[in-house]
Formats: sequence, structure tokens, C-alpha cells
Amino acid sequence: MTATFPRPEGAVRIGGACAFVGDSILGPRQLSRTEGMQYRCSTTAEMTLSSFAQARQARPEAGYAEDFVAVALREILPECARRGIRLVANAGGLNPRACAAAIEALQRELGLRLRVAFVEGDDCLPMLDALRAADARDFYSGGPMPQGIASANIYPGALPIARALDLGADIVVTGRIVDSATTLGILMHRFGWQPTDYDQLAAGSLAGHIPECGAQATGGIFTDWEQVPGWENIGYPFVDVTADGSFEVSKPQGTGGIVTPATVSEQILYEVGDPARYVLPDVTCDFTQVKVEAVATDRVRVAGARGEAPPSTYKLSASHQAGWRCVSQVSVFGFDAVAKARRTGEALLARVRTLMAERGLADFDKAAVTVVGAEDGYGPHANAHPLREAIARVAVTHASREALEIFSRESRAPGVSFAPGTTSGSALTLNGRPPAEPLHRLFSCLVAKADCPSPRVVIDGAEHAVEIPPELPAATPRAATTSAHGVGPLPEGPHATVPLIALAHGRSGDKGDTSNIAVIARHPGDLPLLAAAVTAETVRLYRRTGARQGRPPRRAGAARLQLLPRTSRWMAGGQVRCAPTRWARASRRCCWRCPSRCRCAGCASAPSCGATPTPNARRCRRPASSPPSSAAGPATSAASRRRAASAASWAVRS
Repeated sequence: MTATFPRPEGAVRIGGACAFVGDSILGPRQLSRTEGMQYRCSTTAEMTLSSFAQARQARPEAGYAEDFVAVALREILPECARRGIRLVANAGGLNPRACAAAIEALQRELGLRLRVAFVEGDDCLPMLDALRAADARDFYSGGPMPQGIASANIYPGALPIARALDLGADIVVTGRIVDSATTLGILMHRFGWQPTDYDQLAAGSLAGHIPECGAQATGGIFTDWEQVPGWENIGYPFVDVTADGSFEVSKPQGTGGIVTPATVSEQILYEVGDPARYVLPDVTCDFTQVKVEAVATDRVRVAGARGEAPPSTYKLSASHQAGWRCVSQVSVFGFDAVAKARRTGEALLARVRTLMAERGLADFDKAAVTVVGAEDGYGPHANAHPLREAIARVAVTHASREALEIFSRESRAPGVSFAPGTTSGSALTLNGRPPAEPLHRLFSCLVAKADCPSPRVVIDGAEHAVEIPPELPAATPRAATTSAHGVGPLPEGPHATVPLIALAHGRSGDKGDTSNIAVIARHPGDLPLLAAAVTAETVRLYRRTGARQGRPPRRAGAARLQLLPRTSRWMAGGQVRCAPTRWARASRRCCWRCPSRCRCAGCASAPSCGATPTPNARRCRRPASSPPSSAAGPATSAASRRRAASAASWAVRS
């Protein structure tokens, strides 16, 4: 058993064991051994449904997270049974019944006798004709419903999970429900929360949202990555939740990673488009008054979430095949590696286009040549580097698999017929070639809860319908709160150009073709500057090269967390990844991690904090006897402040 913080009296301990189907076995292993663990949740990613649909077409008994059963449960189920840890997972995918049957077979093999329940009722394929006749539109793009949909599922909430646990289930398997509902269902079961206890439901949803992506809450993909120890044994998160909805986030002792207000705050804003109105099937959450504070090393308390009535609709997510895709990567070495790599990609495309035309095949639907290492995704903001190693990455899509088989076959040829220093593989891979894979897309729309069948919990061979209220009363009105952005005036005094990362943490997440970008102030005093500098317009101007144009970015905010989330749409064909730039051009030598926040413009002269100038240092070396001092000097003009503010920039790469 792994020693850890004692569970607070009356609290429920719930672990977040994995972020997606292919996550590490470390999470399930750690949390099944953690002292005081009562429940363990596992989640699957949204696009996983596409691969489930493909698997189910080949094998009717497939369509669920088979590794969840064959790998994770095989290892941890005996320990969970011995210690009484109950499991909730949306690993059922498109086939919860088959997933439950596989679990039953496994526990018979292991000599266990646990009660397994599964939830059905989310499959909406029979509703598609009616939705198409009603001209249902994708709520990201506004486009019509496509043909050839292979799966269509609504996202139910927590009520079926709570019912399954009420019925005595030790293991609950669902389809692709909302990730945070795995935790919220447990809390509704344990504390008796009702569908109109909106504040508690919002708090419980937040308690589920933070650990739903596993180690992302404990230092995974954290902005200050170099401060995170022990990636090789990073700890997976758990929450201790009390009846009022407040909770503490932690990880097993002796594991890597860190749990701080910053790591938790980044995850709070992950994939949350508007923290004042985060819509879930059970509750509409308001996170603008959430308070995050450290209570011990690797232990953070979270409180203050508020809720309103949920919508009368479900989100429906449908997957369909939109042709085929193939990606080839060719390594190039030696002098002029970037130029050779770029010409390699362009020549490969030209050759294949000729061969396709000879067979009467149309041109590629999309084709892109990028050079990994040359910062192609940064467009005009790229920095030039004389590289002697580069990778030509050529990505193509086409309606016909035959066309991409030609591309795949020809992609090996550059190793012997193009630039010197080119290799198409190794001794092990030279005879292999990139596969032509199905290209799956998502279609998402809203459907009325009243039009959907009631979810069903199946346990011990008996079905139990779960009543879902189609509409709920509004919450009691309360006083309005202060908005997050535009708070206070810009600070007076001298300003300097600094990288955005010096003032903020960042976290991005995507849904369909929408990318949510959260910018979180490191210090409350920087919020006015960030609000002025990182506007929807500056983001639009920065990312206009290399990004697919469409609906402009929009901004929302949350005051107590000192954050500025942004939503950018139609970027890089829906495959956007956004992160703060590490250096602004005017401050390449700035000691940007100065603990006293001196904002020095460079290292040519001593910064105002008294630190020893250290070019490109991770931290300034400030004498212990030199306290931070206020910046001195003449007041700058409004134009100077605007120039300084414009240094807060974004890097967009596909």
C-alpha cells in the first residue's frame, strides 16, 4: 500500500487513473495501491469513438476499450476487490454490454465475484433520419449532417452512474458519457445530492474535471515543465471531496510530478470555453469564483464553484469517415538539411500527382509539406536555424484509398533517388511504408432530452430505467460578480518587453475544430496588462498565417483564478496546438523567471531587483539581502505601453 495524506473525515477519495485508452498502466497501479482509496475512475477520449466504430464493423463484439479489461483490470482487479475499491469507467465506448461481459469473463478467470453494471441508452443511430429531416446543424461549423455516419451517441450525465452504485455495483461501465460525470455520479450516490443541488453538482463536476485527464493535473504538460520532477513515475491525481463540494487534490506520496495551485488551475481551464458558463448535462457551472490554494506540499484545496440549471438538451457526437489520409516522414541529414527536406517533400508530391493523373485519379483533397525542426507551423514568427538534421513530413488526404496507396508506395523512393543524406527508414523499417488510414471526422449537434430514450442500468441481468428530468427550475438569483478581464488600469511607470510566459501560465485543449486557450496570470497584478495585451484581435493577427480562417477568437474570463481563457476557431484544419512563446524578440537575454518579477528588459544592465545578470538563465541569481524594489524612471507614454503589451504573443503550430 502506498502511504499518502490521510483522508479527511467524511470525505470521499476518488482517483483519476487515466486520460485516454492508451494511457500508462502507472495510474491504475498507483491508485489501486493508495491508502484510503475508495473509488477509481477511467475515461476515454472523444475521437476514440471513431476507432471503436471501425473495430465494431469488423467484429460485432468489439467497440469498447479492450485494453481497459485485458491490461488494466487484469493487473489491478484483485487488489481493488481486496481493498473494496469500486470502479467507474466510460470504457464501454459504443458497446458497454460487451465490455461488461468481458469483465465478467475476466473476474471468473481470476476467481472474483464482483457485481458489474453497465449503462445503455446513449446510442442515437435510430434518431439520425429524424435529425437530418429537421436540418440538424453542427454547432461548431454550422454545416449539415454528413452521410455515412458510423456512430452517434449522446453524452448522458451522472444520474445513471449514481443509480448503478445505489443498486450495489462494484464496477460501473458506461458509454462515452461526460468525463467528469464519472466522479459526479459517485458523489451523488455518496452524499445524496439531488438534481437541483446546483452548487454541489457544479463543485462535483469540477472535482471530476481536474483528474479526468490523469497526470495533466499533477505536472503533465505543465507550462513550467522543468520544475516537474520524476516524469518517469509521475503521480496520478486523486481528490478528497466533502459533502459541501469543496475538495483537495493530491497524488500518491513517493511519485513524481507536482500538485500546486498552478498545475491545478491550468487543468481547471482545460477545454473550458467559458468558465462562467460551462455547460454539462447535469448542471451549468460557474467557475469564476473558484479559489485554489495550497494546504500542504502536493496538496491543493479547491472551493467556490457555483451552478445553475442544466440545459434541456444533450450533446450528440457522431463520427463518420471522410476519405483517407497518409503521412510520410523522411529523414534528411547533412548541410542544407532544411532545403533538401523541403525539396524532397515537394518532389514526392509532384511525382505522385503525375502517377495519379495517369490512372485518372483526381488530385489530393489536401496536401501539406512541412519540415520538422524548421518551425514551419510558426509562419512569419519562425526563427531561422541552420540545421543539419531535419524531417520532411508530407501529409495527404484523398477520397480514394487507391490514390494514397500510390503515395505510400512512392514515399520510400527518396532514400535512393533524391538528396544525399536522405533515409526512408532503417534496417528494420526500410521495407515498411506508411499506411493509408481512414480519415474520421466528428459531427456534433444538440438533441432535446425529451426526445431521447431513458438510460438503462443493467445489473445481475435486470434492467432499471433512469428517469432524466427534461427541464429543471432555475437557481435562486444571486448578486452579480466582478468580471475577470479589464480589471483595473494598466500599471504606471516604466514598461519593458517580456515574453508572455514570464507573466502567465497557459493550457490549451480542443473540441472538434475549436481550440480553447487558457491564459492564467502568474500574479494578480499582471491581470490588467494581460487583459490589454492578449485580446481577441491580437490573437487573430498573430495566427492569421497558416491557420484556416473562420469565426474569430472570443474571450471569456474568471476573476478569482486570475485567468483569461480564449477560444480560437478553425485553426490549422482543426489540429491546432497553441502555447505561449518562450521569448519575445526584444528580450532574448531577459532573466524571465526572476522570482521578484523585475520584468528586466535585458541583461545589459542590472535589473531593478538587484539580481546578477545571467543571460538566458532559468532564474535570476538575486542576492538574499536585496529585496525587490519598485521600478524607477520616467513614466512612459501610452504608445510605449501599447508596444510593451503587444509583446504578449502566441505561437500556433499544427
